[in-house]
Amino acid sequence: MAILKPNAFEFFSHSADQTRRLGVRLGAMLPVGTVICLEGDLGSGKTTLVQGIAQGWGSTDRVTSPTFVIINQYQRPNGMHLYHADAYRLAENDPLDVAMVDIDQALENGILVVEWADRLKASLPEEHIWIEMNWTGPQSRHFILTPEGKQNRTILRNLQQAIYGV
Repeated sequence: MAILKPNAFEFFSHSADQTRRLGVRLGAMLPVGTVICLEGDLGSGKTTLVQGIAQGWGSTDRVTSPTFVIINQYQRPNGMHLYHADAYRLAENDPLDVAMVDIDQALENGILVVEWADRLKASLPEEHIWIEMNWTGPQSRHFILTPEGKQNRTILRNLQQAIYGV
């Protein structure tokens, strides 16, 4: 069993729809400049969660895995973007590969969600929301959401209240 860091919380999903709904609630709370880091094995629900985040954030674009293109962009009606990166194929913390994600540009006019974020950990901003995702059964997943930074602690506190009413 994982030990939770301060301000972190667990969420258990029992379906892809429930995972997507978690993303919708989280996405609705994210201001420009937010970084969401996803860590989890294949099939742990990363892209499903991003589909919900994009929907909650206000994009009507179809969300797909960016595994082969490295980064996808989804737009809101106001012109802001959600940048959805997949670091699986990138060399760990390699400056040229990190440049492909263009973290600074993403944070200027949108939010950044990174799948396989542990591969870029040294290059990501200190303030982020880290989501560890684990496959626990054919339809069930276990998430540990950990905020780094005051704004992200507030976001996750609000998310926890919206989900659990605490």
